[in-house]
Amino acid sequence: MFATVGRLTTRHPFIVIAVWLVLTITSAALAIVGVGGQGVFDKLEPSDPRVPGSGSEQASVILDNSAGGSTVRLLVQGVDITNTAQMVKLAPAMATARTDLTAISGVRTVVDPWAISPPDPRILPFIATDGKGFVVQVLLADGLSSDEDRVASDAVTTRLRTFGSDVSAAIPSATAIASSNHLILRSINDVMESDLVRAEAVSLPISLVVMVLVFGGLLAAGMPIIGAIASILGGFGAVLALSYVITLDSVTVNVVTVIGLGLSIDYGLLIVSRFREELTLAGAGLTGGPSRHDPLVQLAVRRTVSTSGRTVAFSALTIAASVLGLLAMSPTILRGIGVAAASVVLLALFSAITLLPAVLTLFGRRFAHASVLRRVPGFGTLLRILGDASKDEGAFSKLATWVQRRSWWIIAGVLVLLALAILPLGGLQLRNSGLDLLPKGSEQRSYFNTLDDSFPYLAAAHAFVVTQTDPGTAGLATLSAKIAALDHVKSVDAPFALKDGHVLLQVRFDLADAGGKDATTVVKGIRGLDPTLMVAGEAAGQLDFTQALLDGFPLAASFVVGATFLMLFLMTGSLLVPLKALITNGLSIAASVGIATWIFSTAHGFARTGLESYIVAIAIAFGFGLAMDYEVFLLDRVKELYDTGKSNDEAVRLGLQRSGRIITSAASVIVVVFMGFGSGSLIPIEEIGVTLAIVVVLDSTLVRMLLVPATMTVLGDLNWWAPGPLKRFARRFAIDITPRHADASEVATVPSAPPRHAR
Repeated sequence: MFATVGRLTTRHPFIVIAVWLVLTITSAALAIVGVGGQGVFDKLEPSDPRVPGSGSEQASVILDNSAGGSTVRLLVQGVDITNTAQMVKLAPAMATARTDLTAISGVRTVVDPWAISPPDPRILPFIATDGKGFVVQVLLADGLSSDEDRVASDAVTTRLRTFGSDVSAAIPSATAIASSNHLILRSINDVMESDLVRAEAVSLPISLVVMVLVFGGLLAAGMPIIGAIASILGGFGAVLALSYVITLDSVTVNVVTVIGLGLSIDYGLLIVSRFREELTLAGAGLTGGPSRHDPLVQLAVRRTVSTSGRTVAFSALTIAASVLGLLAMSPTILRGIGVAAASVVLLALFSAITLLPAVLTLFGRRFAHASVLRRVPGFGTLLRILGDASKDEGAFSKLATWVQRRSWWIIAGVLVLLALAILPLGGLQLRNSGLDLLPKGSEQRSYFNTLDDSFPYLAAAHAFVVTQTDPGTAGLATLSAKIAALDHVKSVDAPFALKDGHVLLQVRFDLADAGGKDATTVVKGIRGLDPTLMVAGEAAGQLDFTQALLDGFPLAASFVVGATFLMLFLMTGSLLVPLKALITNGLSIAASVGIATWIFSTAHGFARTGLESYIVAIAIAFGFGLAMDYEVFLLDRVKELYDTGKSNDEAVRLGLQRSGRIITSAASVIVVVFMGFGSGSLIPIEEIGVTLAIVVVLDSTLVRMLLVPATMTVLGDLNWWAPGPLKRFARRFAIDITPRHADASEVATVPSAPPRHAR
């Protein structure tokens, strides 16, 4: 199959490039402009990581159905409610604003300090506890469509902000902040978009510099970037299409971008490096026919697709299987991200085996040029050490020799280091941060902080207890008293009747951290009072999400392990190599999450200790796939050399020499990419960027450069053992070993062309 792909690509490079160009431009246009004016960011929204069927999800649904219309508020600070002169001064502006707001289509009621004269208790929740501010609340009608709700909310927001400006003009010390679900969503999406742009603006140029050093030239270095751009923009189109079928969270775009960018560069490095190697081995110099008809160039491209293209396919399918394991989890947010990520992985695969070979076919022998960088003092030495010429001796072969002489000591030392890194996992806390995801310093975060400090009755409670039926006045009083008696319960609000006979009790904790261990203990205590009670809130959601991860882990792990084992077996024909890879990569992932747990704690400057629950699941799935990516890169070359008659130890040494540069370079680039996203303003993006960067650093150093060569040396020829029937079955899928130099029959199959003279 891959030989066929290589032939078609070399025969029709312009068609391949044109197809990708149309796909990329169309996807980019749809993602930005969208269908009906809704682009990809408009179709996504930050959502609570709910677990279908859980108690917290049931309570949230009941609360949503009973909430009525949306609410838009204006928080005003710096106005003294007790100052009669100030209140009289603002009254006319508020009266006009009230009339205008009431006239907006979709508005149901307007509440403000002038609508109900104090000391009426109904107005007290809207006045700051210190009397230095107030809230204007506009409630929209129930039953509005999403478009009607958005239009009405925008109109109300505009008018409230105008009133806020009037207040600031009359009282210079006054400030005003408008807030609504739409504004919160917009705030988060704006930050995600800016984080995305900043991360790409930082990571792409640095990645290009790293690849220039690796390949010794700008032309070769730019090839992986072409695949990355095509995969990312195509991924945006895939996310937009998926958003019409399944629910996707706002973080999906960032996840798709970071994975698409990282994998495309990985695969691009492998394809371009192998092409240059094959071009050299085929004897191609600076002269020859036009690249599109150059027989040696076409031969090098076909061999590249047949060998490294198959390697990329095994890698991509393994990673896709890892992220699709998220489908075994019940939370909708994980399923959506899993499908979207698998889509961009496949796009990275197809761009690597079709688009890049087509571009390489056109540029051809230009890759045989010696780089001017080799003339720069220092750079020349570095390029000779890490360059992509296929030499049998170099820095990585020397490293492999050193490791092979000390295999048992290396294994013991690496395992000890990994064990130490795993230790912090004992203190892992999973979090569902909700509105705390809002970046520090943002207007919406300031709004909620002010509500918590000065408007306790408008601030969200820590737990929302919903009864199945109305237990009556006496029953509610008893239940409230039992809840109030629990440790860390500060107060229980008066019962509130909901639709369909449900009753709501809002519970407030005396805790600074509404999602910490003490908060989850309170929720467990409430649930223990009556198993029919449904409890929502941050701590309740965390408990249910954590349990969902534990419940789904066996099936997800079984699928990922089974698929990975099968892929590696088909690639290597061995039963022991896949088993060893699963064990070492599992240890690497556990160690990486352990280090991330240690980093993201209050002891290291973070507001809260713990990792976002769904980010842990994503990091494990993606991290495992990326670890297997480098495993495949290394095993590909080792198996290829072993099958040509090299001894196991020599195959390991030469395999590390020929793949070590690619693994190290790819890891360097992808760490830059991940750290670019790790510098984001939102906690989930920061955590996934840092955690995946740790995964790559650990895997490409301790595991891939030390532990894997050491264990393969100890096992010797047993590495490649499998029962005869299974080995024969695996040979059908094994890497196709072609002659290392061109022969007359191969070159003769390529259309000839007039020679091109060197300039």
